[in-house]
Amino acid sequence: MSKLTELTVADAISGLRKKEFSAVELTEDHINAVKDSQELNAYVVKTFDLARQRSILSDKKISSGEAGLLEGIPIAVKDLFCTKGVHSSACSKVLDGFQPPYESTVTQKLWDSGAVMLGKANMDEFAMGSSNSTSCYGPAINPWTPKETGEQRVPGGSSGGSAVAVAARAALAATGTDTGGSIRQPASFCGVVGLKPTYGRCSRWGIIAFASSLDQAGPITRSVKDAALMLNVMAGFDSKDSTSLDKNVPDYVKDLDQGVKGLRIGVPEEYRIDGMLPEITALWEQGIEWFKNAGGEIKEISLPHTKYALPTYYIIAPAEASSNLARYDGVRFGLRETGDDLIDMYSKSRAKGFGEEVKRRVMIGTYVLSAGYYDAYYLKAQRVRSRIAKDFKDAFNDVDVILTPTAPTGAFAVGEKTDDPISMYLNDVFTVPASLAGLPGISIPSGLSPEGMPLGLQLIGRPFDEVTILSAGRFLETAADFNCLPSDNIGRKKL
Repeated sequence: MSKLTELTVADAISGLRKKEFSAVELTEDHINAVKDSQELNAYVVKTFDLARQRSILSDKKISSGEAGLLEGIPIAVKDLFCTKGVHSSACSKVLDGFQPPYESTVTQKLWDSGAVMLGKANMDEFAMGSSNSTSCYGPAINPWTPKETGEQRVPGGSSGGSAVAVAARAALAATGTDTGGSIRQPASFCGVVGLKPTYGRCSRWGIIAFASSLDQAGPITRSVKDAALMLNVMAGFDSKDSTSLDKNVPDYVKDLDQGVKGLRIGVPEEYRIDGMLPEITALWEQGIEWFKNAGGEIKEISLPHTKYALPTYYIIAPAEASSNLARYDGVRFGLRETGDDLIDMYSKSRAKGFGEEVKRRVMIGTYVLSAGYYDAYYLKAQRVRSRIAKDFKDAFNDVDVILTPTAPTGAFAVGEKTDDPISMYLNDVFTVPASLAGLPGISIPSGLSPEGMPLGLQLIGRPFDEVTILSAGRFLETAADFNCLPSDNIGRKKL
């Protein structure tokens, strides 16, 4: 591992501006890191030639004083983002080979700021999963390996490849999307920072849709400051996205170090669930103590409808997926199988193109939207969703941020939960409520499990108050002092 791949985004920006190294050198080191970590399957498409071309342009812009905010910074892009002329498949056979003639708004913002794309990151098919095991290109592998067993672990999902690339030093940062926890949970499993902005803060235009009322783009990085830098570029109103909100985008880096003295931190009693691992509980209590010792005001709060969040999510999200994925029928683009007639062609194309988890969710979604069950399931779930959002609104009358674990466990073994979808769904128990309410959330690496796997703590904030959760996250990052790195099957080493 070269020293350049160990930098944070902030450090790399500083080094580029000071001419300590060039964008070409920075990019080449990361290209080599991608090659060296191929066994992790973090990337499904590599765009090295484009990256080299862009890095040459970045050096010219830096020299001429025209550098963008992220000029020369090598990043990975989740395969859910459409990238013009570059393979974008949502890691599904049904879209294998698709090269969009347009660029997503978020990635266009990143390229306009000078960022350099190393490639497209692996993910669960159509972002449906919590382990990155449903990708048609095979699972991404968590670079952290338990010292005792050497057993391969999942990176979490659906943005697993993005988290792996950042954790393995094969990208300085990455884009992800979060529908029910798909940025925060993999960030927790891989020992990196994952930020889900408020729904509507970042444009969804050009992102292949899973559940339109939940999907939200966000960054995965190695520090809170890097997340703030990425969000400075990614956020903003987009007239092409009807769910994008025209809100002022502050400088998220400016107030990172304002501290937490006097900050009111809510601790929800409903998140103390049965069966939670003792190390998760202990880490949560440690997080509470860190805030308390720094002058934060700890308040017990209640979010009474939390217990209904998972069943609500797994009605609404599959329903929206059923609608969104209806367009993949073998007619206009993507995989097409021959059939005896139009209906037979539809059926064969979708049967071959979609994986088992996608089929499961499409079937569930179609069922709950059917004439006989729409009122009983879908409309009722929407009403419960409103109650969940109101719980958070009431709580934020008394607190400024909410502190919870990110996930109920650390990273589990590859294949361990593949045959038990309910167990897999339970991994989102702490992240789904904020998603249903459209709130911003951030996962901060805060400790290690007894077997040496990363564990994260989550901060949830008011709508469009990413400034507060970023500054609280910065404090938590400093207090936890998580300075561990994954290593190759031999335990841990310190930075």
